[in-house]
Amino acid sequence: MVERSDRAPLLDWEEVPPAEKPDEAGDDSEKPPASPSSSRALGCSAPGFGWSTSPGGPKSVCIDTGGGGSGSALPATSITPAAPDAPLCPDRDDPPSDSTPEELSLESRMVKWEEKDQIVSVFVVAFNTRSGNMLEWCLPRDMDLDGVEFKAIASGSHRVSTDFIYFRKGSYFGLACFANMAVESAVERGARMKSVGILSPSYTLLYRYMSFLEHQVRLQLQAPGHYSPLEAFYEDKRALLPPGGERVVTVSPAHTWSTTLSHSMHPEMKITHPAGCMSQFTRFFGEQIMVIWKLALLRRRILIFSPPPVGVVCYRVYCCCCLANISIPGVGVAVPEFRPFFYVNVADISALENELAYVACTTEKIFEEKKDLYDVYVDNQNVKTYREGLKPLLRLSAADKDKYRRLTEQRQMLLYSQEVNGDSISSEEDLFILFFLEQNNRIFQTLSEVAGSPDPTLTHESVRAMGLDPHGDRLFLLHLLEIYGYDTLLLSDQLCCS
Repeated sequence: MVERSDRAPLLDWEEVPPAEKPDEAGDDSEKPPASPSSSRALGCSAPGFGWSTSPGGPKSVCIDTGGGGSGSALPATSITPAAPDAPLCPDRDDPPSDSTPEELSLESRMVKWEEKDQIVSVFVVAFNTRSGNMLEWCLPRDMDLDGVEFKAIASGSHRVSTDFIYFRKGSYFGLACFANMAVESAVERGARMKSVGILSPSYTLLYRYMSFLEHQVRLQLQAPGHYSPLEAFYEDKRALLPPGGERVVTVSPAHTWSTTLSHSMHPEMKITHPAGCMSQFTRFFGEQIMVIWKLALLRRRILIFSPPPVGVVCYRVYCCCCLANISIPGVGVAVPEFRPFFYVNVADISALENELAYVACTTEKIFEEKKDLYDVYVDNQNVKTYREGLKPLLRLSAADKDKYRRLTEQRQMLLYSQEVNGDSISSEEDLFILFFLEQNNRIFQTLSEVAGSPDPTLTHESVRAMGLDPHGDRLFLLHLLEIYGYDTLLLSDQLCCS
């Protein structure tokens, strides 16, 4: 069986990878690390559920979220999304077919859409010693890229030699690769800094062009003004915009999948996550990941501060979104969408003021003083809030510690199994993301069952069935009932404050 590549055929703007030398083929110690294009992706390869399937077919991962008894084997493609028979936007280039949407699998329809490239702009940003960050070149010429020069080169980037940045520009997502090269030039003060970036309606396809952007930014540093590969790239990959002149792409993941996926399942995570992304995220925060999980599920505004490099922090933004996945149809339709902004700077303040729920990262310490812009501020591994009503949620409950212990044990068991059986590392990512997906589904499944019962009262037993602590998680549960509209449920008098 031939493994299908996620890359398009090489074109004139693409760099042909060098052939491996025969004498190096057998020496694993000398092999370079994996290509950035394969290890820096955001999104997920399973059809919209926030986890990946390993090459060669889906694998089952044993997930135990503490619901009584042993964990159950969950195939990575077995959970059914909301409205599975809802039609997707048809491919205008394909001939009509007599087959109905029900006859096509969700995965085959998803892959069909994903093969469409949606690049709406390509640009070069440079740092000028007199005027600061400036837009040097772009296509199309009339594209509104105001402010992109401060997103593509993050504040403090002069301290690093290379970086990559995910960001939002209006309704689009962007990816820019930054490089800093020493030069013998008094005018440039000994350093030349540039970024090459692209914009798309979704961030899930951006990773395909990471290697290309990294190569192009090096080219722009060494031979400034050489734009022909970027022009060829844009002509090949540009999106089709409507004739009305509005900068809106008619088909985007949010629109295509809104009828197919639960509203609370993040609609744009469909390609593949970075290798080790979620496991590194969990190890970085340790038990605090349970605090972040609750805040994400409550749709709080989360701002992550970190000095450059920015790329790894953008992954933490993505991981926060994964924690809030829900696959139960109809759940969370009325709650604010948990929107990833990725990297933000002071130019984004006005946009963030209007957001009800988001997760973003920044390198600018001044944001900490803008307490009205966020609910939760994450500085390194320190999670804090200035909202009095949220401060109790920063304390770990007994159930939180128990969940983290089980998650750690399952990871150790999986790593042992991988070492013995030689399984792919992607299964570790499956375990982490499925763990929280299952936990979220258990909570809302139990809430729905209690709300539909003759006695809609939450008791010790029903709260434990959710995997929560009847005492330590009482405030979290109250917030959850309010935000998700379970206002008909009653709390038992036994559920008192701890």
